[in-house]
Amino acid sequence: MIFTPIEHSTIALEVENQVENLILEGVLRVGDKLPSERELSKSLNVSRPILRSALASLEGRGLIDVRPGGGTYVANIIGTIFAEPVVELIGRNTKAKIDYLEYRKEMESVTSAMAAQRATAADKSLLKKIRDEMLVAHEARDTEREARLDVELHTTICECTHNIIFVHTMRSCYKLFSDDVFLNRKVIYEKSGNRSKLLEQHLTICDAVLDGDPELASKAAADHMVFIEQNIHDMKKRQSWSAVSEQRLAQRDI
Repeated sequence: MIFTPIEHSTIALEVENQVENLILEGVLRVGDKLPSERELSKSLNVSRPILRSALASLEGRGLIDVRPGGGTYVANIIGTIFAEPVVELIGRNTKAKIDYLEYRKEMESVTSAMAAQRATAADKSLLKKIRDEMLVAHEARDTEREARLDVELHTTICECTHNIIFVHTMRSCYKLFSDDVFLNRKVIYEKSGNRSKLLEQHLTICDAVLDGDPELASKAAADHMVFIEQNIHDMKKRQSWSAVSEQRLAQRDI
Protein backbone atom coordinates (compact mmCIF):
# COMPACT_ATOMS: atom_id res chain seq x y z
CA MET A 1 0.00 0.00 0.00
CA ILE A 2 1.20 3.52 -0.73
CA PHE A 3 -0.74 4.96 2.22
CA THR A 4 0.56 4.63 5.79
CA PRO A 5 -1.46 4.62 9.02
CA ILE A 6 -1.68 7.85 10.97
CA GLU A 7 -0.82 6.65 14.43
CA HIS A 8 -1.17 9.54 16.86
CA SER A 9 -3.63 11.95 15.33
CA THR A 10 -6.97 11.93 13.60
CA ILE A 11 -6.93 15.45 12.22
CA ALA A 12 -7.94 15.78 8.58
CA LEU A 13 -4.88 17.92 7.83
CA GLU A 14 -2.58 14.93 8.19
CA VAL A 15 -4.66 12.98 5.71
CA GLU A 16 -4.49 15.91 3.31
CA ASN A 17 -0.74 16.19 3.71
CA GLN A 18 -0.21 12.53 2.89
CA VAL A 19 -2.30 12.70 -0.30
CA GLU A 20 -0.64 15.99 -1.27
CA ASN A 21 2.83 14.49 -0.93
CA LEU A 22 1.91 11.45 -3.01
CA ILE A 23 0.69 13.76 -5.78
CA LEU A 24 3.69 16.08 -5.48
CA GLU A 25 6.20 13.21 -5.63
CA GLY A 26 4.48 11.78 -8.69
CA VAL A 27 3.35 8.58 -6.96
CA LEU A 28 -0.26 9.48 -7.67
CA ARG A 29 -0.74 10.71 -11.24
CA VAL A 30 -3.54 12.52 -13.01
CA GLY A 31 -6.50 10.15 -13.42
CA ASP A 32 -5.35 7.66 -10.78
CA LYS A 33 -8.24 6.31 -8.73
CA LEU A 34 -7.94 6.43 -4.96
CA PRO A 35 -9.02 3.41 -2.87
CA SER A 36 -12.62 3.27 -1.67
CA GLU A 37 -13.57 5.25 1.40
CA ARG A 38 -13.62 2.05 3.49
CA GLU A 39 -10.19 0.94 2.27
CA LEU A 40 -8.64 4.38 2.60
CA SER A 41 -9.93 4.99 6.11
CA LYS A 42 -8.53 1.60 7.14
CA SER A 43 -5.14 2.22 5.51
CA LEU A 44 -4.81 5.65 7.10
CA ASN A 45 -6.29 4.52 10.41
CA VAL A 46 -8.75 7.40 10.56
CA SER A 47 -12.51 7.58 10.91
CA ARG A 48 -14.67 8.05 7.86
CA PRO A 49 -15.90 11.51 8.95
CA ILE A 50 -12.28 12.66 9.24
CA LEU A 51 -11.48 11.15 5.85
CA ARG A 52 -14.52 12.80 4.23
CA SER A 53 -13.47 16.16 5.64
CA ALA A 54 -9.97 15.76 4.20
CA LEU A 55 -11.25 14.65 0.81
CA ALA A 56 -13.69 17.58 0.69
CA SER A 57 -10.81 19.97 1.35
CA LEU A 58 -8.62 18.35 -1.33
CA GLU A 59 -11.51 18.52 -3.80
CA GLY A 60 -12.14 22.16 -2.97
CA ARG A 61 -8.50 22.91 -3.75
CA GLY A 62 -8.77 21.15 -7.10
CA LEU A 63 -6.41 18.28 -6.28
CA ILE A 64 -8.94 15.45 -6.50
CA ASP A 65 -12.16 14.84 -8.35
CA VAL A 66 -14.92 13.09 -6.40
CA ARG A 67 -17.44 11.48 -8.72
CA PRO A 68 -20.65 10.46 -6.95
CA GLY A 69 -20.99 6.71 -7.33
CA GLY A 70 -17.86 6.59 -9.46
CA GLY A 71 -14.99 6.95 -7.03
CA THR A 72 -12.31 9.55 -6.28
CA TYR A 73 -9.57 10.43 -8.76
CA VAL A 74 -6.51 12.65 -8.92
CA ALA A 75 -7.64 15.77 -10.76
CA ASN A 76 -6.10 17.00 -14.00
CA ILE A 77 -3.63 19.29 -12.26
CA ILE A 78 -0.86 18.94 -14.83
CA GLY A 79 -1.35 21.84 -17.18
CA THR A 80 1.18 23.06 -19.71
CA ILE A 81 3.97 25.49 -19.04
CA PHE A 82 2.07 28.01 -21.17
CA ALA A 83 -1.46 29.39 -21.21
CA GLU A 84 -3.67 27.92 -23.93
CA PRO A 85 -3.53 30.99 -26.23
CA VAL A 86 0.28 30.87 -26.10
CA VAL A 87 0.27 27.13 -26.81
CA GLU A 88 -1.82 27.79 -29.91
CA LEU A 89 0.58 30.49 -31.09
CA ILE A 90 3.63 28.31 -30.47
CA GLY A 91 2.01 25.37 -32.25
CA ARG A 92 1.87 27.47 -35.43
CA ASN A 93 5.38 28.89 -35.15
CA THR A 94 8.28 27.02 -36.73
CA LYS A 95 10.96 28.66 -34.59
CA ALA A 96 9.01 27.88 -31.42
CA LYS A 97 8.92 24.20 -32.36
CA ILE A 98 12.68 24.21 -32.90
CA ASP A 99 13.19 25.98 -29.57
CA TYR A 100 10.96 23.41 -27.86
CA LEU A 101 13.12 20.57 -29.15
CA GLU A 102 16.29 22.42 -28.14
CA TYR A 103 14.89 22.84 -24.63
CA ARG A 104 13.94 19.18 -24.44
CA LYS A 105 17.36 18.06 -25.65
CA GLU A 106 19.06 19.94 -22.83
CA MET A 107 16.56 18.85 -20.19
CA GLU A 108 16.48 15.21 -21.32
CA SER A 109 20.27 15.11 -21.19
CA VAL A 110 20.36 16.47 -17.63
CA THR A 111 17.49 14.38 -16.26
CA SER A 112 18.72 11.15 -17.87
CA ALA A 113 22.16 11.59 -16.32
CA MET A 114 20.63 12.39 -12.95
CA ALA A 115 18.30 9.39 -13.23
CA ALA A 116 21.27 7.11 -13.87
CA GLN A 117 22.80 8.35 -10.63
CA ARG A 118 19.68 8.28 -8.48
CA ALA A 119 17.35 5.53 -9.74
CA THR A 120 16.35 3.14 -6.95
CA ALA A 121 15.68 -0.58 -7.29
CA ALA A 122 11.95 0.12 -7.57
CA ASP A 123 12.59 2.80 -10.23
CA LYS A 124 14.60 0.29 -12.24
CA SER A 125 11.89 -2.36 -11.94
CA LEU A 126 9.39 0.10 -13.42
CA LEU A 127 11.78 1.05 -16.23
CA LYS A 128 12.26 -2.62 -17.08
CA LYS A 129 8.49 -3.10 -17.32
CA ILE A 130 8.21 -0.13 -19.70
CA ARG A 131 11.13 -1.42 -21.75
CA ASP A 132 9.48 -4.84 -22.05
CA GLU A 133 6.17 -3.26 -23.08
CA MET A 134 8.01 -1.25 -25.74
CA LEU A 135 9.39 -4.45 -27.22
CA VAL A 136 5.91 -6.01 -27.27
CA ALA A 137 4.35 -2.94 -28.92
CA HIS A 138 7.15 -2.83 -31.49
CA GLU A 139 6.70 -6.51 -32.34
CA ALA A 140 2.95 -5.94 -32.75
CA ARG A 141 3.57 -2.84 -34.90
CA ASP A 142 1.26 -0.91 -32.59
CA THR A 143 2.43 2.63 -33.34
CA GLU A 144 -0.23 4.19 -31.12
CA ARG A 145 0.98 2.24 -28.09
CA GLU A 146 4.61 2.87 -29.02
CA ALA A 147 3.92 6.59 -28.98
CA ARG A 148 2.24 6.39 -25.55
CA LEU A 149 5.11 4.32 -24.15
CA ASP A 150 7.55 6.86 -25.59
CA VAL A 151 6.07 9.55 -23.34
CA GLU A 152 5.80 7.10 -20.42
CA LEU A 153 9.49 6.19 -20.66
CA HIS A 154 10.68 9.78 -20.71
CA THR A 155 8.31 10.70 -17.88
CA THR A 156 9.49 7.79 -15.74
CA ILE A 157 13.16 8.56 -16.35
CA CYS A 158 12.49 12.11 -15.20
CA GLU A 159 10.75 10.74 -12.09
CA CYS A 160 13.92 8.74 -11.36
CA THR A 161 15.68 12.05 -10.63
CA HIS A 162 13.55 12.39 -7.47
CA ASN A 163 13.57 16.13 -8.09
CA ILE A 164 10.02 17.42 -7.70
CA ILE A 165 10.58 20.53 -9.83
CA PHE A 166 12.06 18.51 -12.68
CA VAL A 167 9.20 16.03 -12.46
CA HIS A 168 6.41 18.60 -12.75
CA THR A 169 8.19 20.88 -15.24
CA MET A 170 8.91 17.99 -17.58
CA ARG A 171 5.44 16.49 -17.15
CA SER A 172 4.03 19.78 -18.30
CA CYS A 173 6.48 19.80 -21.21
CA TYR A 174 5.62 16.20 -22.14
CA LYS A 175 1.93 17.08 -22.16
CA LEU A 176 2.59 19.33 -25.14
CA PHE A 177 4.44 16.43 -26.73
CA SER A 178 1.76 13.82 -26.00
CA ASP A 179 -0.99 16.17 -27.24
CA ASP A 180 0.87 16.56 -30.55
CA VAL A 181 1.01 20.34 -30.10
CA PHE A 182 4.45 20.48 -31.71
CA LEU A 183 4.53 17.46 -33.98
CA ASN A 184 2.63 14.45 -35.23
CA ARG A 185 4.46 11.60 -33.56
CA LYS A 186 2.64 8.97 -35.62
CA VAL A 187 4.13 10.44 -38.80
CA ILE A 188 7.61 10.00 -37.35
CA TYR A 189 6.88 6.42 -36.28
CA GLU A 190 5.46 5.51 -39.68
CA LYS A 191 8.47 6.74 -41.68
CA SER A 192 10.40 3.77 -43.03
CA GLY A 193 13.04 2.55 -40.61
CA ASN A 194 12.16 5.00 -37.84
CA ARG A 195 10.32 2.58 -35.58
CA SER A 196 13.39 0.39 -35.20
CA LYS A 197 15.71 3.37 -34.78
CA LEU A 198 13.48 4.92 -32.12
CA LEU A 199 13.21 1.63 -30.26
CA GLU A 200 16.99 1.25 -30.30
CA GLN A 201 17.44 4.80 -29.01
CA HIS A 202 14.91 4.31 -26.22
CA LEU A 203 16.53 1.04 -25.18
CA THR A 204 19.96 2.69 -25.11
CA ILE A 205 18.72 5.49 -22.83
CA CYS A 206 16.86 3.04 -20.62
CA ASP A 207 19.78 0.62 -20.32
CA ALA A 208 22.20 3.44 -19.50
CA VAL A 209 19.95 4.50 -16.62
CA LEU A 210 19.58 0.90 -15.46
CA ASP A 211 23.37 0.45 -15.60
CA GLY A 212 23.97 3.64 -13.64
CA ASP A 213 25.98 5.26 -16.46
CA PRO A 214 25.22 9.01 -16.39
CA GLU A 215 27.53 9.94 -19.27
CA LEU A 216 26.02 7.40 -21.65
CA ALA A 217 22.49 8.26 -20.49
CA SER A 218 23.08 11.95 -21.17
CA LYS A 219 24.59 11.36 -24.61
CA ALA A 220 21.91 8.84 -25.62
CA ALA A 221 19.13 11.26 -24.63
CA ALA A 222 20.74 14.13 -26.56
CA ASP A 223 21.31 11.95 -29.64
CA HIS A 224 17.67 10.85 -29.49
CA MET A 225 16.42 14.44 -29.53
CA VAL A 226 18.76 15.34 -32.41
CA PHE A 227 17.24 12.44 -34.35
CA ILE A 228 13.71 13.69 -33.62
CA GLU A 229 14.67 17.22 -34.63
CA GLN A 230 16.16 16.02 -37.93
CA ASN A 231 13.04 14.01 -38.72
CA ILE A 232 10.78 16.97 -38.09
CA HIS A 233 12.98 19.13 -40.30
CA ASP A 234 12.81 16.55 -43.10
CA MET A 235 9.07 16.15 -42.68
CA LYS A 236 8.46 19.90 -42.92
CA LYS A 237 10.74 20.15 -45.96
CA ARG A 238 8.84 17.40 -47.77
CA GLN A 239 5.51 18.97 -46.87
CA SER A 240 6.75 22.23 -48.39
CA TRP A 241 7.85 20.41 -51.53
CA SER A 242 4.46 18.73 -51.84
CA ALA A 243 2.60 22.02 -51.46
CA VAL A 244 4.65 23.70 -54.20
CA SER A 245 4.31 20.69 -56.50
CA GLU A 246 0.53 20.72 -56.14
CA GLN A 247 0.48 24.44 -56.95
CA ARG A 248 2.51 23.81 -60.11
CA LEU A 249 0.19 20.98 -61.13
CA ALA A 250 -2.86 23.17 -60.65
CA GLN A 251 -1.33 26.08 -62.56
CA ARG A 252 0.03 24.25 -65.61
CA ASP A 253 -2.18 23.82 -68.65
CA ILE A 254 -0.51 21.13 -70.73
